Amino acid sequence: MNEPVESAELLAFTKIVEAKSLSRAASELGVPRATIGRRLSRLEERLGTRLVRRTTRSLTLTDAGDTFYRHARVALDAVRDAEASIRRTDATIRGELRVSVPPTTEESFFAMIGAFAKEHPNVRLHVHFASRFVDLRRDGYDVALRAARDIEPGLVARTLLRSKLIAVASPEYVAEKGAPRRKSDLKKHRCLMGFAHGDLPQTHWPVSGGMVHVEGAFFSNNIRLLADAALRGLGIAFLDGRILQPYLQSGALVQVLPGIIEANVRLAVVYLERELVPAHVRAFVNAVIAWAPVLGKAGGRVRR
Repeated sequence: MNEPVESAELLAFTKIVEAKSLSRAASELGVPRATIGRRLSRLEERLGTRLVRRTTRSLTLTDAGDTFYRHARVALDAVRDAEASIRRTDATIRGELRVSVPPTTEESFFAMIGAFAKEHPNVRLHVHFASRFVDLRRDGYDVALRAARDIEPGLVARTLLRSKLIAVASPEYVAEKGAPRRKSDLKKHRCLMGFAHGDLPQTHWPVSGGMVHVEGAFFSNNIRLLADAALRGLGIAFLDGRILQPYLQSGALVQVLPGIIEANVRLAVVYLERELVPAHVRAFVNAVIAWAPVLGKAGGRVRR
């Protein structure tokens, strides 16, 4: 009969996957790199299969390794939750908290983060800004902010606000290039594009009942840069109407193709669905929810 997997081997394997490096995993666990390598080798011997393909420059999971990682992450999370349930007699909130947020968060978010860190000094906070949607379980995150219409299964989602994306341009651009009347007119215009859930530039904008292909002339994953580009007459941008209100009211921007190029979106805070949510995760989620009304009121002008 095969020997049971040891927790040290399990922890070493998950840390290697999340750190994408034996050296970084060893550093984070505070053990020699050789120890991490031995634990991974023993784990693969126990299981009788290769989990990680190693080269001098990279680490990649095998199919078996990917499957085993998902189960290993659940097991380690369960152990962490079990420990947290015993420590609840201690009122101090502590733990390591990894948060993923989009790169376009309002300045009020920074104030909320600072206030949370000051109130909970025993929480080791990691805040990572990224365009892509991280896999909370696989990538080792506890909480994420998501701007999306749908949330994947296995996550709890608390809606912070709902908004509408609209197409806008400056009056000067419209006077020079003409206002598009139908979606096919976008082929004649300079379009200011974002990125689609990662590092790939957008190629489509939503229309009623589907999507329309758009040739971009300017790309950024920062919505404030795209808004600034629209204000400067560089083209048509498709952005959150909430941050555009001051410019629409002042006439610095005008909406184009209303009722044609539009989409509803919600911003939500998401975390893993589990029976026992660690106290530091719940505290952070509550802080984000408390911040939501401030976010809803903030138009957030683009600084020129």
